[in-house]
Amino acid sequence: MTERVVLAYSGGLDTSVAIGWIGEATGAEVIAVAVDVGQGGEDLEVIRQRALDCGAVEAYIADAREEFATEYCMPALQANGLYLDRYPLVSALSRPTIVKHLVRAARQFGATTVAHGCTGKGNDQVRFEVGITSLAPDLKCLAPVRDLALTREKAIAYAEKHNLPIETTKHNPFSIDQNVWGRAVETGFLEDIWNGPTKDVYNYTDDPAFPPVADEVVITFNAGIPVAIDGVAVTPLQAIQEMNRRAGAQGVGRIDIVEDRLVGIKSREIYEAPGAIALIAAHQELENVTLEREQARFKRQVEQRWTELVYDGMWFSPLKRSLDTFIADTQRYVTGDIRMTLHGGRATVTGRKSESSLYDFNLATYDEGDSFDQSQARGFIEIYGLQAKLSAARDVKFGNGVDLSGFTLNTEK
Repeated sequence: MTERVVLAYSGGLDTSVAIGWIGEATGAEVIAVAVDVGQGGEDLEVIRQRALDCGAVEAYIADAREEFATEYCMPALQANGLYLDRYPLVSALSRPTIVKHLVRAARQFGATTVAHGCTGKGNDQVRFEVGITSLAPDLKCLAPVRDLALTREKAIAYAEKHNLPIETTKHNPFSIDQNVWGRAVETGFLEDIWNGPTKDVYNYTDDPAFPPVADEVVITFNAGIPVAIDGVAVTPLQAIQEMNRRAGAQGVGRIDIVEDRLVGIKSREIYEAPGAIALIAAHQELENVTLEREQARFKRQVEQRWTELVYDGMWFSPLKRSLDTFIADTQRYVTGDIRMTLHGGRATVTGRKSESSLYDFNLATYDEGDSFDQSQARGFIEIYGLQAKLSAARDVKFGNGVDLSGFTLNTEK
């Protein structure tokens, strides 16, 4: 029986050539798998037909936009997932979505190997291969660019020689990956980290230096998930799309960062994630209102570890799964409305409202109606600072107290 290879297929030059390239190098039949996570571009049916025309024996296509938004973007929102406190995991979130469909296709068509178009120096090769073997340990992985020496020059020559139905002359200076959660741009002149990004780098966002009139929006959350915008019910996908449109028009969500890749190198990346950045800002503020202090402090530690695991391709790992459980539990009372003003590249929270709020006006106010018993503060401070007081007294006893001799008091009038 002829071996079969499932290939993550984008419809572009490299993966179109990879169909025949893999067949010639391994003798295997290739099944192309195209997954729509909101990247836009060509219709899935056009991509499916191109895969067949390029030699695939089967073509599996999936509209996974709702799945991606609900099962991957929403957990990232609940975790306030920002790698290095800035990058909302645009590409990292889409990979496990695609991986699940690759493994599903491998089982459906009896493939023993899964192939992808990643290079040998990026994060995505790890995300794909660790994800695949985490779901199906028996499957083998293949990367034609990395393992079969498929360079871009060879791809162009192969496509022209075999008259493949794919454009070979157009060359974008950037490497671009995009989906509904955001857009990632790298390579080209951006590799010189002194070079500023030019206007043609951006697509999801308008120039924040010339914004339209400020846009006020009210986002309603239920258990950490956006369920309405300005009172209109939305699905997770619709919430992201609407905020992409409105925040993008104000230039919100432009990110220029040098980040630490898993493979040990630093990489300069430009990201656009207007909807993600606005939604995370709103969600964080609602958590400020609804999470208990110690729970919130610990969650910030969990968020960082969760984000690092997802960035590093460990979506299906036991630790990530355990952290998911903790994060989900913290979202029980993250319900309410957040009012934001979108303008000039900023998403600024201006109002908060929640039935499950821990904010008590009568405790917080300094005006009439104050219910906070200030007389208890003295005793609280005494007990709270007791260990520090005893430690300081010991330091003085052994001659290790703070030296105040270098300080002089200015008494001049």
